[in-house]
Amino acid sequence: MMLHPATAHFAIVLPVIAVGVGIVYMITKKETLSKVSARMTLLAAIAMIAVWYTGNQAGPLVYKFLSPAGQHELLEHKEMGLYLAIAMALIAVLQIAGCRLKKFALEAVAIVLLIGAMLTTFAQGKDGGEIAYDYGHPFEMQQLKNYLSNSDDLDMAEDSDEVLELIKNKIDEISKTTPQKIQGK
Repeated sequence: MMLHPATAHFAIVLPVIAVGVGIVYMITKKETLSKVSARMTLLAAIAMIAVWYTGNQAGPLVYKFLSPAGQHELLEHKEMGLYLAIAMALIAVLQIAGCRLKKFALEAVAIVLLIGAMLTTFAQGKDGGEIAYDYGHPFEMQQLKNYLSNSDDLDMAEDSDEVLELIKNKIDEISKTTPQKIQGK
C-alpha cells in the first residue's frame, strides 16, 4: 500500500496553517502565537519529511509504469521533494530559534521563507497530481484490473489467444470512455 498520497495532503495543509498563524503572530506579536506558529512549522517540516520518505518508497513501484516523460517528471518531483523537506526543516529550526530567543526579526524571516516554501509545495502538489493522473492512468488501470479479476468471459475462454482478444477489447472499450486529457491527447 502506498502512503504517499495520504501523507502528501498533510504536507500541503500544515504549511498553510503555519503561515496563517505566523501572519497573525506578526500582526499581534503575542507570545502564545509565536509558540503555536513555531510548533506548527515544526509539524509541517515533519510532514514534509514524511511525504518525501513515502514518495521515495512509492517512486520505484510506479516508475516502470510511466511513460518516459512521466519518468522524467517523477525524478524531478523526487528531487524537489528532497529540497522542500530540507528547506522546511531549516525554516522550522530558524523559527524555533527565533521563538526561543524572542527575536521577532528571526521569526519574521522564517515566516517569509515559510510562505515561499508553501507556494513551492503547491506547485509540487500540482506536479504530483499530473504524474498520477496524466501519466499514471489510475482509473484505466483500475477498470482493467477489475475486469481481469471478475470476468466470467476470461474464465470461459478456451485458449490464450481468446483471452488476449478479450483483454484487447476491454482496453479499447476503456480507452473510448476515458477523457482525452488522461489518454495524453
